[in-house]
Amino acid sequence: MKWDWKDDGKRLFFVTIAAIIYGCNMKSFIQAGSLYPGGIAGITVLIQRICQTYFSLEVPFAFINLTLNAIPILIGFRFIGKKFTIYSCVMIVLSSILTDLIPLPHLTTDILLICVFGGLINGFVVGLCLMGRACSGGLDFVSIFISDRYHKDTWNYIFAVNVVILTIAGILFGWEKTLYSIIFQFTSTQVVHMMYQKYKQHTLLIITNHPLEVYDIILKLSNHSGTLFQGKGLYAHENRSMVYSVVSSAEVKHVVNEIHKTDPKAFINVIRTDQVDGRFHIEKNN
Repeated sequence: MKWDWKDDGKRLFFVTIAAIIYGCNMKSFIQAGSLYPGGIAGITVLIQRICQTYFSLEVPFAFINLTLNAIPILIGFRFIGKKFTIYSCVMIVLSSILTDLIPLPHLTTDILLICVFGGLINGFVVGLCLMGRACSGGLDFVSIFISDRYHKDTWNYIFAVNVVILTIAGILFGWEKTLYSIIFQFTSTQVVHMMYQKYKQHTLLIITNHPLEVYDIILKLSNHSGTLFQGKGLYAHENRSMVYSVVSSAEVKHVVNEIHKTDPKAFINVIRTDQVDGRFHIEKNN
């Protein structure tokens, strides 16, 4: 496990900012609206309310959250990556402590505003963590583990698991807050989808007179290969080459820009790809 102070400093910055925002969001929106945030955090809040309602016990958020994250952390160390898990642990510990310590007021009592803006901020926090090659803990570890193994976006499946958790909360404490919590969780999931593009792909169809140079760019920037087709342009009746390749959505803009620098006349068709079956390189988390 090698350390790069520039890269690791950037990752630590992302994780720290995400933890601060998470703690503020928990106090100003989630706790203000008595919402259930989903995942391990949602289970933590649910246990807190069970202890408070049925046993008159005030249990700190940090204690429950850190305890429940033990198994997902082990999954991270074993199957995802040591550095990824270390930075995720920093996020879990910081966000748990800050949730208990930050003395923020409730910004609004409007439950719809709370669940929408709270969900937007929560999704931004998760996306910020993923940009720092870490996660916010809990079910995010499970999602990333499954995504790495099967090369597909699994956040919608995690949303389904969260709905099950919220259903239990609805049975125990009533359905109004639970239904609003589902809106919160759905909003959060959509923001994560927009910010995190690693497991989404785009197909590139590139008509060019410099196919080998274009291929070198794709290979260098994305570590993906390509296929060369020969054809004839029907307008000018000239022989042309088409390079076919698939890259991740996070890479596509950079690849297209570099291709145009090499061949300003290249014609590029970018197609969103729902599924890729076969060998397709995805950079592992570390």
